[in-house]
Amino acid sequence: MELCDFGKRSGLKVAPVSIGAMRLPNDCLDSVELVRHAIDSGMKYIDTSRGYGESEFKLGRALRDGYREKVILSTKSSPWIKKIKDEDDGSSDSIRRRIDEALLRLDVDYLDFYQVWNINSPEAWENATKKGGMVDGIKQAMKEGLVRHTGFTTHEKPENLMEYLPQADWCEVVLISYNLLSRTYEEVLAKAHELGIGVIVMNPVGGGKLVEESPVLKKIAEEVGAESNAELAARYVLSNPNVDTILCGMTKLSDVDSTIAASEKPKFTADQIDRINEYFGKLSREEVKFCTNCGYCQPCPAGINIPGIMSALYDSRILGFKKAAERTYVRVTKDISPEACTKCGKCESICTQGLKIINELKQSMLEFPDQG
Repeated sequence: MELCDFGKRSGLKVAPVSIGAMRLPNDCLDSVELVRHAIDSGMKYIDTSRGYGESEFKLGRALRDGYREKVILSTKSSPWIKKIKDEDDGSSDSIRRRIDEALLRLDVDYLDFYQVWNINSPEAWENATKKGGMVDGIKQAMKEGLVRHTGFTTHEKPENLMEYLPQADWCEVVLISYNLLSRTYEEVLAKAHELGIGVIVMNPVGGGKLVEESPVLKKIAEEVGAESNAELAARYVLSNPNVDTILCGMTKLSDVDSTIAASEKPKFTADQIDRINEYFGKLSREEVKFCTNCGYCQPCPAGINIPGIMSALYDSRILGFKKAAERTYVRVTKDISPEACTKCGKCESICTQGLKIINELKQSMLEFPDQG
């Protein structure tokens, strides 16, 4: 794989596909084999976290025998996502302790990146950037040579990120979600690129959903010359000039090989991108007049997760993701089944799309008969 600038601020080069270490195999030796295969295949950047189970320990073992020198290693934390100890308050001192801990768990002398994990609200932004906060703690570790670069990951509202980025002179990279079914952050990607901030994309295949068989995706994939739904998804993201690298969530060797193969295919042309956007635009929740996940129907008096059930129906009916829809349905009906509906009608009276929700809840039990 050819390397490209990892933004302008970091001064680093990165491959178009990087290692996402959230879903490594349970077995440590399998993880070592997988990570080393990815590195040998050209991947350089590694994204992990203390919150990803035993990921840091597995990576520590995988990066022995000269592999540490081949990669750009990044980990992250924040107390609002995962509090390790009671004293974790986002202060510079507390984050400094977490950095020392990460060095031990990863069995390395320094980290290429230590990032603020998931800035997802104005309060999180304030906590991270205030005097004596997380960013100050990371900067101190940088002065001591324990960390070389920093940045943040996010699921924050795009309009807020457009305000944060120009203020973040300390930020060298940002990790953000983007795929052909979720283009919410396109403007943010462009702003980050303009400012010289490296752009890493998580969920390029929708957390695995876009890899599944779907006649809906297959149709447009064939039209634009992609050999599979997964290739369509990966090439779509990599065709965005504001994206530097995508994370490959790896559980098996074929995940590495197929994603790299997709990255080596030609980028989609502007006309192909327009066609893909037009195709999925016609399938959007608004266009098909289905649940938009506005949440106005919540809370349901009976405790039913109405938006979750409607999402499962949308994935199944409109996008053709049967397996993903079943998984969603199982998750959102685990505690309270749609059978609990009392037909009070409160949800229907406030639904912005005028949907017959009571009937849809009944239909969901027929569409997922063995999943409730």
